Amino acid sequence: MNICAFLSAADLDARYTRPAREFAELLGKGGHTLVWGGSESGLMKVVADGVQEAGGRLVGVSVDFLAAKARTNADEMVIAGDLAERKALLLAKSDAVVIMVGGTGTLDEATEILELKKHGKHTKPVVLLNVAGFYDGLKEQFRRMEAEGFLPMPLAELVFFAEDGVGALAYLEESAGVR
Repeated sequence: MNICAFLSAADLDARYTRPAREFAELLGKGGHTLVWGGSESGLMKVVADGVQEAGGRLVGVSVDFLAAKARTNADEMVIAGDLAERKALLLAKSDAVVIMVGGTGTLDEATEILELKKHGKHTKPVVLLNVAGFYDGLKEQFRRMEAEGFLPMPLAELVFFAEDGVGALAYLEESAGVR
């Protein structure tokens, strides 16, 4: 399965890097392909290293103004002209999406993917990996949106919240019919 991960390129402490590395190793050992922003820095590097070292494939989609930071030993690397094209390519090359910890770029990617799903533009499973409670506030906001009628579908059909990589991957594989 090609699993797109949206995540930070920042250097983060162990409460985020350790679970990200564990998830990456699960992907690689499971024979999955990581589709990601292609960066050779921060959490993106941690996850790419973990997937590759565990036997998985890497498909990167960088963007022209970040191309100098792109990983050079990915199985495939595409350079998009802008961020909109990058997001479209990431989604097109994936079977499922995992949103890991990140900043405004990750949040932008997450909301676009969820908006596209809400409007039926894709049906791929989406997981918010809520490591160390990072997305607790967002989870509560989504629940409020659902309760107050802002979501045209049940929250559970839009996104799955996983507390760890094992739960995230189990949900994705079950959704895709992978054993």
